[in-house]
Amino acid sequence: MFELGKTVVSEEILEEAFVCDLNACKGACCVDGNAGAPLEASETEILDTHFQDIKPFLRPEGVQAIQEQGTFIKGSDGDWETPLVNGKECAYTIFEDGKALCGIEAAYNAGAIGWKKPVSCHLYPVRVRHYTSLTAVNYHRWHICSPACSLGETLKVPVYRFVREALIRKFGEEWYQELEEAAKAYLKP
Repeated sequence: MFELGKTVVSEEILEEAFVCDLNACKGACCVDGNAGAPLEASETEILDTHFQDIKPFLRPEGVQAIQEQGTFIKGSDGDWETPLVNGKECAYTIFEDGKALCGIEAAYNAGAIGWKKPVSCHLYPVRVRHYTSLTAVNYHRWHICSPACSLGETLKVPVYRFVREALIRKFGEEWYQELEEAAKAYLKP
């Protein structure tokens, strides 16, 4: 671990390789697991405000789950998350060509909203945990992402570069530039 401003960053995001391979995994991260996508408090407001704009992009089952549970729920750990359809996939999941995709991102790509998707989804496989004085930035391993690890190795793309846009979104351009410098120093042959 190393410090970058008010963050503590795991070296694994510099060392490990990762590039999503949607053709191999079929978007399993939107379907597998036992909870919805983690949400920041500000994102719950966005979902409430823009649900009607997102709704046309969702499946009827997702809309029904959201209407019954709300645009977000409090998870068993006490944190905000997206609701699930029958305890399975995220209510905002859509399916195209046999792949699970994000309905929120579909709305964004169509210009219906100006918010891409929850930052936790955008950052994956990086997980962020806020503590009193520091924020931990860690690499999360999940067996369903084995194809992404293999593709990342083949393409020689480290995790931090794969999630560059999301890290900038979360921490800012200056923070990311400091991360790049730390990576150069750390990975120096």
